[in-house]
Amino acid sequence: MNKSHLLYFLFLGLFVSSCSNTRFLPEGELLYIGAKVTVEGKETSKKEKKALKTALKDVLRPKPNSSILGLRPKLYIYNLAGTPKKEKGWRNWLRTKVGEAPVLYSQVDLEYNKSVLQNFAENSGYFNTKTAADSTRHGKKATAEYIVKPGKQYKIKEVKFPTDSSIISTAVRNTRRRSLLKKEEGYNLDAIKEERIRIDARLKEKGFFYFNPDYLKVQVDTTVADHQVDLIVKVKDEAPKLAETPYKINKIIVYPNYSIGSDSVKTNMDSIKKYNDLTIIDPENLFKPRIFDRALYFKKNDLYNRTDHNLSLNRLVNLGTFKFVKNQFRVSDTTGNYLDAYYYLTPLPKKSIRLEVLAKTNSANYTGTELNLNWSNRNTFRGAELLTISAFGGVEVQVSGQNNGFNVYRVGTEANLVWPRFVAPFELNPSSGFVPKTKATLGYEFQNRTNLYSLQTFKGSFGYLWKENERKEHLLNVTEITYASPQNVTALYQEQILANESLGKVIEKQLIFGPTYSYTYTNTLQKRKKNTFYYKGSIDLAGNVAGLVSGANVQKGDTIKLFDVPFSQFIKIENDFRHYYKFSPDAQLASRIIVGAGFAYGNSAEMPFIKQFFIGGTNSLRAFRARSIGPGSFDGASTNTTAFLPDQSGDIKLEFNTEYRAKIYGLVKGALFIDAGNIWLLNENSDKPGAKFSKKFLNEIAVGAGAGLRFDFSFLILRTDFAFPIRKPYLPDGDRWVLDQINFGSGTWRKENLIFNLAIGYPF
Repeated sequence: MNKSHLLYFLFLGLFVSSCSNTRFLPEGELLYIGAKVTVEGKETSKKEKKALKTALKDVLRPKPNSSILGLRPKLYIYNLAGTPKKEKGWRNWLRTKVGEAPVLYSQVDLEYNKSVLQNFAENSGYFNTKTAADSTRHGKKATAEYIVKPGKQYKIKEVKFPTDSSIISTAVRNTRRRSLLKKEEGYNLDAIKEERIRIDARLKEKGFFYFNPDYLKVQVDTTVADHQVDLIVKVKDEAPKLAETPYKINKIIVYPNYSIGSDSVKTNMDSIKKYNDLTIIDPENLFKPRIFDRALYFKKNDLYNRTDHNLSLNRLVNLGTFKFVKNQFRVSDTTGNYLDAYYYLTPLPKKSIRLEVLAKTNSANYTGTELNLNWSNRNTFRGAELLTISAFGGVEVQVSGQNNGFNVYRVGTEANLVWPRFVAPFELNPSSGFVPKTKATLGYEFQNRTNLYSLQTFKGSFGYLWKENERKEHLLNVTEITYASPQNVTALYQEQILANESLGKVIEKQLIFGPTYSYTYTNTLQKRKKNTFYYKGSIDLAGNVAGLVSGANVQKGDTIKLFDVPFSQFIKIENDFRHYYKFSPDAQLASRIIVGAGFAYGNSAEMPFIKQFFIGGTNSLRAFRARSIGPGSFDGASTNTTAFLPDQSGDIKLEFNTEYRAKIYGLVKGALFIDAGNIWLLNENSDKPGAKFSKKFLNEIAVGAGAGLRFDFSFLILRTDFAFPIRKPYLPDGDRWVLDQINFGSGTWRKENLIFNLAIGYPF
């Protein structure tokens, strides 16, 4: 079949599928395929017409069926599924979840839409707007057509705030500096509504607890000049006295064992405790009073403000101890303008046990499952401390990789104790709505790699976690200790070490201790933003103090050992930056850059294996096997003579990924991606020629591309990716780009180059 015949049948198929969408319409109905809005008139500029047209089209209802290149695949699927005989079943799921019911022209109300367009234009300052509506039929399809003729837009000449000397007028007047209403800008009703909300928010910070935006009005004077208006902000005469009065805090009463079911606050005198400015009613003596003193921002005689109100509630919620947090303010019965603050707290069950079954993947292309048993105590020492003890076991299998068949079995236990405050010899209390935390961890893991070796790992840490706000988070581990010891090294693995010394690094005894710090910034939770960012920077300072004190110097043979193991001394820095650009609610471009470097000195000649950088795999360069790339132009696969390939590691890492993600149907999403990067060594290694970092590092970048599907089940995202290399850094210089060798029809090429990745969750 030649190309012309192929195109003919393709367009014929598209035409038939398009026509089939109208074949199922009820008798006398038309398929509504959208609306056209035309903005006419000489009094508005081209720029204003374009912006107004876009805004007007967005308010029209109903929206037509979604389309791609003029086709409506969701409607086609809806019709293809037919009317299911039962409410349940795959046909009903296909029809309701993947498909989309036809939008009929009978659902379109031309007169209503015409009035909506006119109101929107006039609310945007285009007074005296005229609108007209009509429709056009095309066979069994129909479109709506709207013509809008706006007048010249009215601009703001002046914004006037109250001038009298009353307390409330003075407070309103003092908010004008950050007013949303600006001179020379177009009149806009939405901006006026937002201004009322803004003023109310500022007044809430000044003690006006009972004020609300409805007590404000903005009068519009259109007589001041040609196509100009004055906006006059006023407090309504009917505003109650309570709303015009600023209040201070008097009593602060806390009920830490409140039951919503009984809705009672029965107390006796023995259950009332005074702690600083707090009155705590806790008959069962469940909590130490100081946790509420730390959580609540209000103090007696403080002027009420919304910020402290919200921060207090956020902190009580973030303690993680209470199921419900309820707050009330009432006018105090004392002399003056005072409020009594009441906090009703319903505790979660103190102890709980949870069993989890997890599906997981990691950067080494291993996929597996894990069983976790967790026991928790949410109020261990009556200070809202969280004690968690867990036991776990799991198995991991490499689906596609050089180590396929060497399964990993893991068992272990871990204990975590989290204090909802800084445990330190000095007082620290960050002023945010997030509770600062101190965390201590102890853990043990036994890992068995089938037919190769076993590793015992002991871990411990003590550190602090705090958030400045919902975007900025800090984690400082004052100390983090890792001790790894090999066991049961098989004869097979010993033989392979003789052939490849790199394998021996994996089973060396390791002792790593020292402080670590990481900073995370993200605004990705702000769904309305087109551009969102994520950044995580971390630094690991292992053995630095011990190395300086002991004068350790491996270069001179002065290696210091603890428990008969040389401790590691190094500095490691890593930066992970991500950017997300949203084209639409269902499509975005996600990009990531990782830059990291590690430097061993003093007591260590090189970085410990578990702290080095790796690249390649399901969450990295997906066109290459896990941990198989680098360092530099070194080709580990061609130089390896063993059956088991070692993980390639390096001291420096540079990685870039970009991925276009878009919704296809229902829970199915697709992606197109490009990955690039490599790792390098800081020093020469005679066993790994070309591995050292140099000024030619860009010429040693590996590049891959591919496509994949993501199945979003809400509770789980299953990811499948097919990727292939387009630049191989281990080939001779000049032959590294392999775009001309791509041949999907060749079985040999697919076997050597096409990589399938199965993973859980997005790669970044």
